[in-house]
Amino acid sequence: MSRGVRLPPGRTGGWRTAPGRGRAHALRGLFARHPGLVLLLSATALLLLVWLPACLRTGLIDLRVYRAAAPHLATGDLYAFRLRLPGPHLFPLPFTYPPFAALLFLPLGLLTWPVVSGLWTAASVAALCALVHCCLRLADPAAPAVRHRRRVLLWSAALLWTEPAAVTCAFGQINLLLAALVGYAVRRRAAATAGLGAGLAAGIKLVPAVTGLYFLAQRRWAAAGWTAAVFLATVAAGWWAAPHSAAEFWLHAVGEAGRVGPVGSVLNQSLRGALSRTLGHDVGWSAAWWAVAVPVALAASAALVRTARRGDRLGALLAVQFTGLLLCPVSWCHHWVWAAAAVLWLVYTARRTRSRTVALLAWCAVLAGYPIHWLELAQPDITVFGRPWYLAALGWCYPVCAVLTLVALCARTGGYEGSRMPLTAWSKTGRYRFHSASGAER
Repeated sequence: MSRGVRLPPGRTGGWRTAPGRGRAHALRGLFARHPGLVLLLSATALLLLVWLPACLRTGLIDLRVYRAAAPHLATGDLYAFRLRLPGPHLFPLPFTYPPFAALLFLPLGLLTWPVVSGLWTAASVAALCALVHCCLRLADPAAPAVRHRRRVLLWSAALLWTEPAAVTCAFGQINLLLAALVGYAVRRRAAATAGLGAGLAAGIKLVPAVTGLYFLAQRRWAAAGWTAAVFLATVAAGWWAAPHSAAEFWLHAVGEAGRVGPVGSVLNQSLRGALSRTLGHDVGWSAAWWAVAVPVALAASAALVRTARRGDRLGALLAVQFTGLLLCPVSWCHHWVWAAAAVLWLVYTARRTRSRTVALLAWCAVLAGYPIHWLELAQPDITVFGRPWYLAALGWCYPVCAVLTLVALCARTGGYEGSRMPLTAWSKTGRYRFHSASGAER
């Protein structure tokens, strides 16, 4: 029986539902009955907020770089290209990806800017839905189709407005597309298909190459081999298409973190960026960086081993992706789209633990609070490393949340222990089989 409140004496009607509780139930029922409508309204609102300003003034700046820089692949000055935008606080934007990525971006110049910007934003929204679908299937593969579909639609509508996803769409970044490609790859049974997806993502943007560690931890040797082979094929394709640009990138530009942007900018949420802001100078590969990076790498390795042993595929994927984001010299806040996967893992793990609760609350506060936006407004110049101690401390928000997640991944009571069954083998339908202690297949 639902809880209610008693009407004053002299009035009929007995018990009635409390107004606040009644509205909450009605809203919940609306979401449950029409999850597709909720996602449609959310996606339409974001599309209009991103696409219309992009057509009217400077917006989707990274997409503008992709589109304008790609033709320079043929002229050999791809990495000398700079997109100069109006505004005193905007530095000239270079092209920072391998030559293979420029090959893929060439068709963007065949379409008008309104069409390109609209399609790119819509594709990013669809990619988020695909990423949520893959993560939920990894986290709870036994969920009924109807419940799974509702979860995908509602979570996509909510996660679309988190800081990494929203900023990715606002900048016209490729992060969501690559994350969806990796999510699709790790769920494939065929080694060649899995390696193709992960290798292509690594060939476009180097950080997804850490997905190879996931395949190694899962003992999917063939998939890891295919990932390496496809990645090398992308390198060869770029070298064949533009030898001069390829030599410039692989021999010089690939190791220049400052070329990507100011390492000390609060937008850079890697360990190097956070530590540089704290110490007031670029720490580079100094002893200070190693003192922080080695413990984090060990924690990530422990998380990867533990999640792999208990069959927690989403947890293992998070461990390697967070390793790449933390150890990479530059990880802008919009690169952290894997934070959405972390929220899903923390929500759908088998048991509640203190470490899981702390990590989930931290991610909710960071993703919904847009701290990087506010810290950027408080930063007078993105090229200045030093700042007040409290701003430097707040600039650790994404690395701290990632480390808390790694701790939760290491917890013995997390993941698929308890109510989850270990993944043991592929069925003939291409899905994993679950076995209980009695040997019965689920």
